[in-house]
Amino acid sequence: MEPTRLTVSAIVSARRAAQAATLCGPNVMGVRMETTSIRKAMTMNLPSVGLRRRFYIGISLLMGLTAITGFWATYFGPLVRGTIEQPLLIHVHATVFVGWLVLFLAQATLAATGHVPWHLKLGRFGIGYGLLLIVVGLFTGISRSANRVIAGGNAEGLLYVAFVDIVLFSGFFGAAIVLRRKPQLHKRLMLVAATVLLVAAVGRLSFLPVGPLRIHAELIVWSVPILLAIAYDFSSRRPIHPVYAFGLGALLVRNYSEFLSQTDAWSAITRWATALVL
Repeated sequence: MEPTRLTVSAIVSARRAAQAATLCGPNVMGVRMETTSIRKAMTMNLPSVGLRRRFYIGISLLMGLTAITGFWATYFGPLVRGTIEQPLLIHVHATVFVGWLVLFLAQATLAATGHVPWHLKLGRFGIGYGLLLIVVGLFTGISRSANRVIAGGNAEGLLYVAFVDIVLFSGFFGAAIVLRRKPQLHKRLMLVAATVLLVAAVGRLSFLPVGPLRIHAELIVWSVPILLAIAYDFSSRRPIHPVYAFGLGALLVRNYSEFLSQTDAWSAITRWATALVL
């Protein structure tokens, strides 16, 4: 059986109950025993509350570091040096996606530090921002694919990964919004949704091996936030949460399904989609 875990508000309520019980007398309906149990529970769970705060903030920072590292050579480095040459759409795309990571960090920090009202207020803005991210991501994928068609290249693979990434993000993000009143599901769905968006940055990490092993290495690095979350749950004597299991399955399918971009059906979809912006 999983040990009882108290939230910050529950700990405060328990402390007040213990104080009230003490005032009522030590021998009323076994109050002394109950008071002692409550105090032990408070003492046992206070460190876990602090650890939980640090964990989700740390995961958010890790995601930001992954994005910066992956895109440093092609975007952030030239941007800092003032030598970047990218079309406006790429700047808009980068700004929106970086903004999402900043928003994710802010939300994790607000929730972890007990500023729930601010977390809820910013969450309403986050719903609209997530929809903006979906639109910008899909439009950027279609536009880049169309440019590749103009250049005489193969656009099927590029459009496939852009489309599947947005579909996966939309699924987990949408589920997180629907289940936002269930914190244990909501926070895990948001973590998986944010992890999905790291795929492009991971694919640009220069220190990963080249050759046949690279596709497997990319999957492992891409999955690190979810794997760390699973390890954290294990440390708290919890089994693998279904959300994380579905998340890992989604990343696995995405990583090894690019062969579908070579089918006649997807080629027809690519021609139709790119024709919209040509």
